[in-house]
Amino acid sequence: MTSFQPRSDFLRVIIERGYLHQCTDLEALDKRLTSGVVTAYNGFDATGDSLHIGHLVPIMMLRWLQKTGHRPIALMGGGTTKVGDPSGKDETRKMLSDADIAANIASIKRPFAKLVNFGADDGKGGPTDAFMVNNADWLDELRYIPFLRDVGRHFTINRMLTFDSVKLRLEREQPLTFLEFNYMILQAFDFVELARRHGCCLQMGGSDQWGNIVSGVDLGRRVANVDLFGLTCPLITTASGAKMGKTVAGAVWLNPDRFSPYQYFQFWRNTEDADVGRFLKLFTDLPLAEIAKLEALQGAEINEAKKLLALEATALCHGREAAIDAAETARKTFEEGVTGDALPTVEIASGEFADGIAAFALFARAGLAASNGEARRLIKGGGARLNDAPLTDEAHKVTSADAADGIIKLSAGKKRHALVKLI
Repeated sequence: MTSFQPRSDFLRVIIERGYLHQCTDLEALDKRLTSGVVTAYNGFDATGDSLHIGHLVPIMMLRWLQKTGHRPIALMGGGTTKVGDPSGKDETRKMLSDADIAANIASIKRPFAKLVNFGADDGKGGPTDAFMVNNADWLDELRYIPFLRDVGRHFTINRMLTFDSVKLRLEREQPLTFLEFNYMILQAFDFVELARRHGCCLQMGGSDQWGNIVSGVDLGRRVANVDLFGLTCPLITTASGAKMGKTVAGAVWLNPDRFSPYQYFQFWRNTEDADVGRFLKLFTDLPLAEIAKLEALQGAEINEAKKLLALEATALCHGREAAIDAAETARKTFEEGVTGDALPTVEIASGEFADGIAAFALFARAGLAASNGEARRLIKGGGARLNDAPLTDEAHKVTSADAADGIIKLSAGKKRHALVKLI
């Protein structure tokens, strides 16, 4: 794969920037990409009201697909969310109602508008305008027996049991429901349906989706006599081996109401030195020549590259203005020692402070710890500060007397801060 020299701009970009993990047929796909506009999709289940940066690499692949002259589809899994993808999961997902799924999809749409360009709602946009579809539109209407006869007969239990999503669950002796076992068949059917409806010939996704994607390619050949392609990106981990997108307080969400632009900026600003060049390639649009200069920086100078990574990554997800505000808040907080206006803020009624709020509970409510127990450990370990003063007693009562102009500043370590606003 490393000796392959693509002619298409899209494959050249994703290879050079580190997005490519596997492809069903690189040379044939390259030929298709150079012969006209290719329609490709990534699927996203609506299990929550926000995607997180674990989803960001597939979204960035859709972005580069469009930037190189092709048409992206964002497939919302309104139907498959009701089944649950067993890939990488140790247990069955919580069942969601139709109303929950619809609300999640509406919320998930917001980050996409920052990263890809959607056409007009009337469908009269340009040939490379992105669009969003919901697989519930066809999956909810399936008739069970005809589906089993027409589609299910092309899947053998023998082969399905070899897929990692199934095999790992069984090896751990963890239950895999018949409902989940159907997921790969439905994902394969999605691919064929998008080929029929929209001429889609390429499915992209994380490397954990390889088995499901290959099944779709095979099903397209069997039932529709179409040549389809699959392409996966690596699952990203940090240089220290940690799963990408996890923090002490939880996932790094893309929606600003779940994870503020300032928090998002700080996440990227705290990137490990060894990851700066790789993340600049994956999560920004900066030219490769500029990235090469930035990743060559050493010592304290690497911090300038981290600031630029944070600025550009935040600008893509939240807009340039929000990114600049976050950068200025960080500068004031860490370089001037003052409280920036864009720090994450939680509002609490002043009456709650009449008897005082335990410090550990306040840190958890402010989002600086994922739970009360985690907040206790943070304080006991000496990593907490109240209004920049060290805090060692997790049961310390925080009262309105700790507020200056109605504001209390909490800090977890040197780089994570939040404000409590008394209202």
